[in-house]
Amino acid sequence: MSAGFYGHCSVGCLHIRPYLDLADPADVGRMRAVAEEIKDLVAEYGGVNSSEHGDGLARSEFNREIFGDQLYEAMRRVKRLFDPHGVLNPGKIVDAPPMTQSLRDAALPPAEPLRTRLSFEVVGGGGMRAAADRCMNIGLCRKSGSGAMCPSYMATRKEEDSTRGRAGALVKALSEPDPRAALGDERLHGILDLCLMCKACKSQCPLGVDMATLKSETLSHYHDAHGVSLRSRLFGAIRTLNRLGSATAPLSNLPGRIAPVRRLMDRVAGIAPARPLPVFVRHNLLRWFRRRTPAAHPVTQGTVTYLADSFTTFTEPDIGRAAIELLERAGWQVRLESSGCCGRSSLSKGLVDDAKNKARHLAHTLADTTDPGSPVVGCEPSCLMALRDDSWPAGRKLLYHGHCHQKAEVGTAATMALLNRIPGVTVTELDAGCCGMAGSFGFESEHYDVSMTVGEDRLFPAIAEESADTVVVATGVSCRQQIFHGTERNAWHPVQLLREAATTVS
Repeated sequence: MSAGFYGHCSVGCLHIRPYLDLADPADVGRMRAVAEEIKDLVAEYGGVNSSEHGDGLARSEFNREIFGDQLYEAMRRVKRLFDPHGVLNPGKIVDAPPMTQSLRDAALPPAEPLRTRLSFEVVGGGGMRAAADRCMNIGLCRKSGSGAMCPSYMATRKEEDSTRGRAGALVKALSEPDPRAALGDERLHGILDLCLMCKACKSQCPLGVDMATLKSETLSHYHDAHGVSLRSRLFGAIRTLNRLGSATAPLSNLPGRIAPVRRLMDRVAGIAPARPLPVFVRHNLLRWFRRRTPAAHPVTQGTVTYLADSFTTFTEPDIGRAAIELLERAGWQVRLESSGCCGRSSLSKGLVDDAKNKARHLAHTLADTTDPGSPVVGCEPSCLMALRDDSWPAGRKLLYHGHCHQKAEVGTAATMALLNRIPGVTVTELDAGCCGMAGSFGFESEHYDVSMTVGEDRLFPAIAEESADTVVVATGVSCRQQIFHGTERNAWHPVQLLREAATTVS
């Protein structure tokens, strides 16, 4: 049985969460068996069944065995004294139903098929709903005074503005008979509206609920239903706006200082009049770079590509100049890349298709113009991280598993050459033998165990050693089925990746 681990190192507290599908009655039985074994161990050593998180509905039914009849009846009397009608936390501590009686996952209907623009890879599959349903209601997103999760909850202290509240709302929407229509619901849009897409939940939530990605996907469906607002179009086109603003500066800076114009911008596009607008700089980073004479420093490190993002290029060029001069002082020859936008601004407004096109175009350009091994650097974290996001293949490792017939008859050289033509990727071919599926063989009852043993020999362990960012590639349908069954990782066919890489804006 696989499990997730989360702990408090300072006090030696370790949480172990088995990966169980609580929509599966067999796994529900396993969960209860685990709980009963733990309860028996606790009773044997004179301990209690819970500590910092309390008993709740998960453990209260065992309290009579843990505390004994006398103490348990005393707790019942105390609770009745303060809550004679049983309306405050019924079933907690005493008089509890079985722990398996009110399971949410068991009550959820099967998720309806939903085609998403972004990839949602989660253990056990399940797509977007499973990605939202990773939330286990621990509530770390409700803390304040430390950490970065969740900033809007810290501001409003409303449950629906926490990562937990938003995840629950998304699970409900994605459980509707028509999840695509549910994602366009105004109420759901309001719940997600205050998400700052800071990605703190991706690293600070114990289960890694990535609300920023979930919000981007949800916004794209909202746009499908309601159209794209002017404000979203404006912010999605921020590089174009900044470039035009720089070209027409200082005149382009005047509207930001005229109160009636700012009020009009508020009415038309919802841009707050109290917020100072960025100042466009006519002598931007591109003009400075073209006209300057580089300082005479000996080049010892090689060539580095500096990513001229939309902000340190057109509104804060002094930052870009400082970075380039420092790189040259350190012995680097600097090449400026300014061919396009990374797509982050479009992604943040739910313009996912536009974001993908922009990111692919920039990634292709970087791959075509940057020497192998030459670093790409920049000063704007959001732009750099956009090129590392999990939706485009450029910059990622591909792990390729060839089909047995292909290897035996013609070899895998042609497929490897094709994959290596995808800009910016690193391709590794697995030496893992047969996957073990072999068409119908793996479906046949008498062959199932052998089929899985073959996969577990080398293929499954090799994939398990890879990070979640690695893209698994397999040409055979049997191979892809076996890989998913044995590792819970989706494998791409090479032509899918080629199509992704080829879909660029001209």
